[in-house]
Amino acid sequence: MSLPMSFDLEGARVLVTAGASGIGLATARAFAQVGARVHVCDVDEVALHALGTSDATLGRSTCDVADRASVARLFQDVVGAFGGLDVLVNNAGIAGPTARCEVLDPEAWERTLAINITGQFHCARLAIPLLRQSRNASIANLSSAAGRFGFPLRTPYAASKWAVIGFTKSLSMELGPDGIRVNAICPGSVAGPRIESVIANKAAARGVAPGVVRDEMVNKASLRRMITAEDVAHAIVFLASPLGANISGHALPVDGDTQSLV
Repeated sequence: MSLPMSFDLEGARVLVTAGASGIGLATARAFAQVGARVHVCDVDEVALHALGTSDATLGRSTCDVADRASVARLFQDVVGAFGGLDVLVNNAGIAGPTARCEVLDPEAWERTLAINITGQFHCARLAIPLLRQSRNASIANLSSAAGRFGFPLRTPYAASKWAVIGFTKSLSMELGPDGIRVNAICPGSVAGPRIESVIANKAAARGVAPGVVRDEMVNKASLRRMITAEDVAHAIVFLASPLGANISGHALPVDGDTQSLV
């Protein structure tokens, strides 16, 4: 579904991390639909290469947001292409392991937090000086419904997504005097391969069929359905547009009114 061309984002310079698939790609496409100039990064070089055919207008860089040197190279690419930045979408994240806390692999814990929250810091610290020069600057940090509720068997993921909320609210206060808006987006269960993998892993950990876990997820949302990557993308575009000029410091659920994760 195309977005209306009334968001006043023509020519806006946008960086979307993990933008080669899923929510990131949906977001990059949504910004492009309203006339923005969009650069994406991803660790998946095959998916990035494929964008050269499917989405040739998108700028592309390989980047691991958990690696400071890799992020520095990304921002060199962005400045070289755009000369500045108006919107940062901190989308990169991983699901992390599914297991009880006492048996979690510490390296898996550390990797989840390194990508899901420290990666946002790495990108924000380099974006902020560029955003200060923009007349319509904003940051969207991807959190999750797991940043609002407890999520047993997924403690690394939940801890990282709760951290995103604290990072967002604190950063919005720091940057408000500069006119930079900072919001978090809290998606619920997003239909696609990633949630199916999560469902399969959680079902295995609990010893139940995947359909049981899937039904539980859906039934915990008032609208009784999963959301789409495009639902999330549309919220991000709205917040980045002048229509969202006075919205900052919020954690916006895009989750069909999810009431719990257990």
